Amino acid sequence: MGTLTGSTDGPAVNEDGDLATPFLRCLIRLIRAQDAHGAWEGKSDTDLLADFILTKEQRRKIPIIGDPDPYVLWRLQNFYSCVGLVIEECTGLLASPIMTIGHEGFGRLLFTTGRLVVLSKTLRDVHRFGFETLGKLAETGTKMVDDAIEVIETYPDVARAS
Repeated sequence: MGTLTGSTDGPAVNEDGDLATPFLRCLIRLIRAQDAHGAWEGKSDTDLLADFILTKEQRRKIPIIGDPDPYVLWRLQNFYSCVGLVIEECTGLLASPIMTIGHEGFGRLLFTTGRLVVLSKTLRDVHRFGFETLGKLAETGTKMVDDAIEVIETYPDVARAS
């Protein structure tokens, strides 16, 4: 087991255009795995992640209150599924996300391993879900994974209980 800390110290994309963090590489694998018809084959990894980027100006244009559309929910689900997959890659434990979202974009997210809640987050303004940069996307995902791994390392017996 181990944390991903330090993996987002540099830019999110290397000079070669490759994604620099395990979290972003996992997110791309997850997105590409859902491309059943090859529609995204010609797109670069950064093009696929562009939908996760929402600048301050773009965020201001979105109403404060609104219903999340299915595409936003798809991105949200992919992001948190990726968090769970990276936790599993680092610990060997299945981290199951449990997400409930009301029609107004508020909800709750839990990740559990065994009998242990390793991550709990309140979701709000889901219809405005996005990150200012790829670096912020990588940093947020990596921090969530690191926090969950820290809980697992603190309570290993509970995390492995069935």
